[in-house]
Amino acid sequence: MIGIVSLLFWTVMLIVSLKYVVLIMRADNRGEGGTLSLVAKAQGALGKKRAWPIYLLGIIGVSLFFGDLMITPAISVLSAVEGLELITPAFTPWVVPLTCAIVMVLFAVQRSGTEAVARLFGPIMLVWFVTMGVIGATHIFDDARILQALNPLRALDFLIHNGFGALPVLGSVFLAVTGAEALYADMGHFGRKPVRVAWTGLVLPALTLSYLGQGAMILAHPENIGNPFFLMAPDWFRLPLVLLATMATVIASQAVISGLFRSHNRRSSLG
Repeated sequence: MIGIVSLLFWTVMLIVSLKYVVLIMRADNRGEGGTLSLVAKAQGALGKKRAWPIYLLGIIGVSLFFGDLMITPAISVLSAVEGLELITPAFTPWVVPLTCAIVMVLFAVQRSGTEAVARLFGPIMLVWFVTMGVIGATHIFDDARILQALNPLRALDFLIHNGFGALPVLGSVFLAVTGAEALYADMGHFGRKPVRVAWTGLVLPALTLSYLGQGAMILAHPENIGNPFFLMAPDWFRLPLVLLATMATVIASQAVISGLFRSHNRRSSLG
């Protein structure tokens, strides 16, 4: 468990904090981010005749972003709605249909825009991350050994000792960073500095506390491994937490979708 939480933490640190927030967000194109902005920037530097390998890389990058877009809403919303099973098992048959309905509505409303409700996104996400961090922090000392997960050697030790058996775990770990491309693709909406401040000052600490809290709770109570995030919450708060998580995952999915649409618009302008 310590090794898995260490993998989660350092995957987020390397892919999101280092790759996107520190490095790639420096490579904007007149304030715009995203793969195609990088392609346009490289085209200007190399000239059209020598830029065909960059175009190829751009196509691959956008294709991966399309894949990310397909994965993120489905898995994120499903993971939130699954919390209903903890309220009462009677909700179990409705988890997948309800998730499908939410995702279908999410995609259907894109054509009419989300400006009318977008002003609510920020406060909801603020409440979400603060709630996530507080709930995680209350469980860290269920088993303080989980703090060893902050040591990257524990992640390496897990990979070395489990060999190919670690691959399914790595697949699950990388789900923690799906949608991270939206940080860069949506940079034109907010600017580089607000994204960096929000990530380092709120999102990263909240995620870290949540991962550590879940790991500590599982070390102390292995029977809670089925759905540790929602089981961290007290019984009276579980239903509000499911509703808050569903709203947060819909907003996160909207960010990925809008980032893709911005990429499509830039591709049209470049075409």
